Amino acid sequence: MLKRILLPSILLILAYGFWVSPDFKEIAAGVAIFLFGMLFLEEGFKAFTGGVLEKLLQKTTDKTWKSLLFGVVSTTVMQSSSLVSVITISFISAGLVTLVAGIGIIFGANIGTTTGAWLVAAFGLKVKISAYAMPMLVFGIVLAFQKSKYLKGIGSVLAGLGFLFLGIHYMKEGFEAFKDSFDLASLAVGGYPGLFLFAAIGAAATVVMQSSHATLVLILTALSAGQITYENGLALAIGANVGTTITAIIGSLSANVQGKRLAGAHLVFNVVTGVIAIAFVSQFVLAVNYISSKVGIAADNYTMKLAVFHTLFNVTGVIVMVPLIHRLADYLFKVLPEKALDLAEPRYLSDAAFEFPETVLISVKREVWHLFDSAFELIAHGMNLHRTQILESDDLKKTIDDDREVHDFDIDELYETKVKVLYSAIVEFISRSQTEVPSIFAEEMFRLRNAAVEIVESVKHVKHLRKNATKYLLSDNQHIRDEYNRLRYQIALLLREIYRVREEESSDHEQAIRDLKKMKKAVKTSHNELNDRISGVLRDQRITPAMATSLLNDFNYVDGTLKELYDCAKALLSSHADLVADAAESINLDEDDLDRATTT
Repeated sequence: MLKRILLPSILLILAYGFWVSPDFKEIAAGVAIFLFGMLFLEEGFKAFTGGVLEKLLQKTTDKTWKSLLFGVVSTTVMQSSSLVSVITISFISAGLVTLVAGIGIIFGANIGTTTGAWLVAAFGLKVKISAYAMPMLVFGIVLAFQKSKYLKGIGSVLAGLGFLFLGIHYMKEGFEAFKDSFDLASLAVGGYPGLFLFAAIGAAATVVMQSSHATLVLILTALSAGQITYENGLALAIGANVGTTITAIIGSLSANVQGKRLAGAHLVFNVVTGVIAIAFVSQFVLAVNYISSKVGIAADNYTMKLAVFHTLFNVTGVIVMVPLIHRLADYLFKVLPEKALDLAEPRYLSDAAFEFPETVLISVKREVWHLFDSAFELIAHGMNLHRTQILESDDLKKTIDDDREVHDFDIDELYETKVKVLYSAIVEFISRSQTEVPSIFAEEMFRLRNAAVEIVESVKHVKHLRKNATKYLLSDNQHIRDEYNRLRYQIALLLREIYRVREEESSDHEQAIRDLKKMKKAVKTSHNELNDRISGVLRDQRITPAMATSLLNDFNYVDGTLKELYDCAKALLSSHADLVADAAESINLDEDDLDRATTT
């Protein structure tokens, strides 16, 4: 309902402004061009997030100070706290970043965004910035049409900077012309009423423009042209800081509960910082005057003093909130609790992951592991075993031989509600991601989908195996019981080994896969070996022909289960880099074969 009212209202206000004043058109066009430049800038930086930014994020979030530093540096470089917020929400949703680390990044981003005010105040308003904009636009657009992903990224960054500079130029020119026909400064309101009023205006402007950076540039250009007072400019800056939380909140709507918690932390931080800035505004003004006098900023250089103020109250907010970061995280866990998830519900698939290709891959991989966990439980129960027996038994073979408990449950119903539903969600998510993920990731997406298929197939094999496995578990015939226990042991041991290598999270993926392969070979019974054993017990009449037939048929189900489990584990344990290297090696081998064929 709010969205339906908000857009027409904004359009009516803009139309009225265009009708009342031609100068307003120039200011509004400047804001529009500036925002368009930010979109270009964000798209340009996304071109360089295919692994570099993500790996950096993972390595720099293990401590709070590192998270803060990452937030400061990344926002300073990209000049967009919104993009940093979206990246962080995306990674939190994929389970790669903890909530505490995410909060640290958001805190740091608030300090990083102050560098934009410094650049505009010190450079953008004192130089004919449009002279730099035009070459950037020309070179940027030329590069943006190239085939190379990175050249396109560089082109988008250059074009984005060009549009930013051009937008600042038009805003500055508009306010300069505007003051000749209408003096906004005459409408200034003093004291705390003015402080609250203009803070609300600043917050509203940021909500509309979806960019505190754009609001700050607008404030600085208006202040430079004398269209607002210094005191009201301070209030607008405070409001802009609070209003910027709307970007994180909107970004969290498609995220899971972790993303929503991060948006909540962003809101709490900016509101607390805003309250501190308003409550101690007099003290902040005195501090700004003192700092300005020490660093050589003139007493009447209000644009630079506003930049000092903006930095000062954001740094103060971080100093106040960092010691409370863990308490804030605990509070958000209580206010936004994780709902009790059924195993069939996806845990890592959210639209927030679509922002970056690698988060899509990681989300899918984690969800396939989640499917494996669901299947693990179903396979264990299908074989009349408990998950804890498989994972914790010191002597798994003896545990299986001694355990004759039958698990009474409907395997078909659990397959439909716990495995098939989750599998369908994975397939649907992968299908939707095809338009979002570059072709370089297509092979791995295909492997992950196949891994999900293999998990489902292994459950189907156990469904077929369960009838006879249960029947002969209760049999008084020790020989047939031993043979079926041997089959149960083969599956259970491979499941345990897959679980072990996953939990170790070893960086040596090839070694983990080799370990699994050895385990598979060690537990797998060959057809010849089984035939010899069955022939022997049949000759001695220790089992019936019907038992032998059942055993031979069920052997095929076990053989299929072992193959499916091994193949899915191999796909899940291989990293994207491993798969790219395998593909490159395969291409090189094909080229070598072709060269040899052409020379013979």
